[in-house]
Amino acid sequence: MAPLTETDAPGLASARCLVVKIGSALLVDAATGALNAAWLRGLAEDVAEFKARGLNVILVSSGSIALGRGALGLGHGSLSLDEAQAAAAVGQIRLARAYEEALAPHGLIAAQILLTLDDSGDRRRYLNTRATLGALLSRGVVPIVNENDTIATDEIRYGDNDRLAANVAVMAGADRLVLLSDVDGFYTAAPGTDPGARHLPVIAEITPEIAAMAGDAGTGLSKGGMKTKLMAARTATAAGCAMAIARGSTDRPLTAIETGARVTWFTAALDPQTARKRWISAMKPKGSLTLDAGAVAALGRGKSLLPAGVTRVTGDFDRGDPVRLDGPDGAELGLGLCRYTSDEAGAIAGHRSDAIADILGYPGRAALVHRDDMAL
Repeated sequence: MAPLTETDAPGLASARCLVVKIGSALLVDAATGALNAAWLRGLAEDVAEFKARGLNVILVSSGSIALGRGALGLGHGSLSLDEAQAAAAVGQIRLARAYEEALAPHGLIAAQILLTLDDSGDRRRYLNTRATLGALLSRGVVPIVNENDTIATDEIRYGDNDRLAANVAVMAGADRLVLLSDVDGFYTAAPGTDPGARHLPVIAEITPEIAAMAGDAGTGLSKGGMKTKLMAARTATAAGCAMAIARGSTDRPLTAIETGARVTWFTAALDPQTARKRWISAMKPKGSLTLDAGAVAALGRGKSLLPAGVTRVTGDFDRGDPVRLDGPDGAELGLGLCRYTSDEAGAIAGHRSDAIADILGYPGRAALVHRDDMAL
């Protein structure tokens, strides 16, 4: 097979939902600890232009510890855990304000979401985050996601925002992920030390040979090296999201990608929706929901499963667990991730969604299984 070239790259023109990872070294001046406000304004212009075209944009941003340590006068050396968490607590306010002030002139609202590794590993928190992202994007908001460094310890940390960004892309069902970096893509060797290093414009598969080419070093305030970027690429592309590594230091980094700046694209064989349905279909169900004929017909039209269409609930499952969806005759229709526990589902089965609050004593989600969370 001939090597892939720039013409095979997915690009940004056809994207529907874009996640952009921004490292500390781009946002914060390493010498002074001050915000690179001019660079952030340029990024905000890019985001505004993409939003005007109907593209959903999520920013995964480092920078809270870097901004906070400058404000607290903690210098440039390594920080203890409590110092890092204190710096994050101070810096998160500054980081959120910086994004709010950069996006506001374009009529865009920013929202802050703080995550840890546990949040994407636990299916209930995963679904909560997915639902929150969906609600924000549907209202035109630009979510700003950061690792929750004020509470995260080593056992619940991502440790780098490359992998965090990939997991956010999966949760949001994004079809493009861009890692803004200090390099313009993936090379066969370290370009700074090996004059024979070749830039690879498109990578269709992360083979052992490709993995062996990755180095470890991050630079400046950045923690992520090329190995973490390959880990992010594996996660993103498996979920149907193409990923790019691009140089971020230019004033308009996303515009630069669209106008031909050199990057490396990792392609995805499937689209996000198909990849997600394959993931769900491979799960082992914890219970089952029996549907009436009306609910079966609604699912056939691409609708979500509402409590009113369920005649029976079996099994013992928690919110976010996979359940089998059965027709009136008991024939299996598919699998879905239930938004309620088995006890809650049993209580609201057969009832209209507007009765959920009265039955359970608290407001819930209208759908028992959302159409995006089922594989038929």
